[in-house]
Amino acid sequence: MFETLSKAPGDKILALMGEYAADPRTDKIDLGVGVYKDETGTTPIMSAVRKAEERILEAGTTKTYLGIAGNKGFGAAVLDLALGDAVERSRVRIAQAPGGTGSLWVLMQLINRARPGATVWVSDPTWPNHNPIAENAGLTVKKYPYFDTQTRGVKFDAMLATLDGLGPQDIVLLHGCCHNPTGANLSNEQWDAVAASLARTGALPFIDLAYLGFGDGLAEDAYGTRKVLAAVPEALVAFSGSKNFGLYRERIGAAILVARDAAHADIANSQLLNIIRGAYSQPPDHGAEIIRTILEDAQLRAEWETELNEMRARMIRLREKLADAIRQKSNSEDFDFIARHRGMFSLLGLDNATVEHVKAARGVYMIGDSRINVAGIPEDRVGDLADALLAGTK
Repeated sequence: MFETLSKAPGDKILALMGEYAADPRTDKIDLGVGVYKDETGTTPIMSAVRKAEERILEAGTTKTYLGIAGNKGFGAAVLDLALGDAVERSRVRIAQAPGGTGSLWVLMQLINRARPGATVWVSDPTWPNHNPIAENAGLTVKKYPYFDTQTRGVKFDAMLATLDGLGPQDIVLLHGCCHNPTGANLSNEQWDAVAASLARTGALPFIDLAYLGFGDGLAEDAYGTRKVLAAVPEALVAFSGSKNFGLYRERIGAAILVARDAAHADIANSQLLNIIRGAYSQPPDHGAEIIRTILEDAQLRAEWETELNEMRARMIRLREKLADAIRQKSNSEDFDFIARHRGMFSLLGLDNATVEHVKAARGVYMIGDSRINVAGIPEDRVGDLADALLAGTK
């Protein structure tokens, strides 16, 4: 059987990780892998998470199955965290899934059951996994304008013009906050315009909410999602707890659907659960129970929010320091956009040859499209990174 197969293309990020590990230079800098890192270069276990795990271990009495929809307390807590009071709960259903990626996969499968071969519009560029997940679900992928390579901001007029031309058969995949890979995000006013456009055209919004709290704050980052969901009769949301709770290994996410009424929500949810049953059958509980424990306990939640605020503040500080260092060294504002971006990533707008040169000459590792993980910047070496980037662009 296997003789019919050809070798699949390798994952570029994993390949970059291997290159970095094999590089003997002690002054190398890893800006590639998309995980949060603290000042020591470690992806830490949050103190609220550790305390929640201790409670879970102490109180646990069983390892039996959860049920197809997963941890119900987790689901209720996530809906409160992400949606607030934007949508009447009778119209909403949620199912736990293996990470944000699993949530996206389940919801893409649901789209194809409801509308086989439907077109999903993604931002140009978007997270590299969006396209294969949609295509493997049998959907068609098209792009709407998003990133302006000149200003390193959002091509909003072009984006909105494309959205205004869509119709009820189209699905629009939106990054709820902290756009990956660009770091360029919509303002509240732009979200208002997107919500109004979707309400006019009837296109279905599908929001990837992977970085809630990493941009400007929990409520601030939820603005776009809540605004859109309040404006339309139907929507989908893929939530991830990997980043804001630091639970990368636990693969904890949630697939959320909003229907026009409770009856339609029940029907769509039955299909969602049927998809899950035919795939991984039931989700793992550990990450969900950690999040439930934190969000349901006032003291743990306050501790988690404090830690999350510190992580966000550190990334903003690194952005500002790098932009300032480049400005001072070059007497140019060409990289000031780094300070304006939000979230873990920024797309620098460098070509692949420059990225490869900076890696070979200075040991600075980033994705080939020049996406950098801001959290990977060593704070005591911001000047060195500024020198490397400037040297690479000359």
